[in-house]
Amino acid sequence: MRGVVNACYGSAVSERAAVLVDRCMADPAKEHDISLVTRQLGRFPRGMVAVGARCICGKPLAVVTRPQLDDGTPFPTTCYLTSPEAVKAVSHLEANGVMREYNELLAADDTVCEAYMAAHKLYLAFRHELAARLGDSEEHIAGTSAGGMPTRVKCLHALLAQTLVMGSGINPIGDLALRRIQGEFSPGVCRCTTQIES
Repeated sequence: MRGVVNACYGSAVSERAAVLVDRCMADPAKEHDISLVTRQLGRFPRGMVAVGARCICGKPLAVVTRPQLDDGTPFPTTCYLTSPEAVKAVSHLEANGVMREYNELLAADDTVCEAYMAAHKLYLAFRHELAARLGDSEEHIAGTSAGGMPTRVKCLHALLAQTLVMGSGINPIGDLALRRIQGEFSPGVCRCTTQIES
């Protein structure tokens, strides 16, 4: 299986994806996290297997979702933004037309375009590694990552989630969005409002 993945994504990308999955799966979804994310989303977080990024206070910011839900539904959005504060901040960017600006940047800047393609490949390799470990099928979502990658910017929420889960320097658009919302949201400054009722 690893040989097939290496052929598709390259050994360096596959190895990096495996390290990222190891890190995420070291923080598996616990009952308390699932309760918090349920409150954040206003619904049960289907397919949540790990917390991919946490606020400095410890609350989930983004989760890792399995590629195939329990009912067999394919779910391509592996890195899922859950923090209401982050969601709100990114929604403000989208409402202000920033996606158009980022799409123009992708079209005009080869370096950003290449980095965005690399982010797409890492997302796919990450999901593939996760699917292999969980025994999930990817047949209905093969080649599909998230957020419009690799050719356009469609959802900043998904791109920011990738930046939070995988770290800065991977998705250039997620990184730009995170820098742009620093006044409203930052993983290093707690602005969390979601609480668990006692």
